[in-house]
Amino acid sequence: MKEYTYSEARQRLADLLDLAQREGGVRIRRRDGSVFVLARVDDQGSPLDVPSVDLALTRDEILTFIHEGRRFM
Repeated sequence: MKEYTYSEARQRLADLLDLAQREGGVRIRRRDGSVFVLARVDDQGSPLDVPSVDLALTRDEILTFIHEGRRFM
């Protein structure tokens, strides 16, 4: 993984983003010695994307459950 100074990274940000995508990441070192990694993050999708469960319920059965649940509210 290649390493760049903060000043270099500021001047060449677009290039570093391309490089991080190709090589997996680049390191950026600040003057105080701290080091950061610039890396691509893959889109993980929505946490609401869950597999469905087939309960084999009819429309009327679902509506009955909804009406029963509303009676107790």
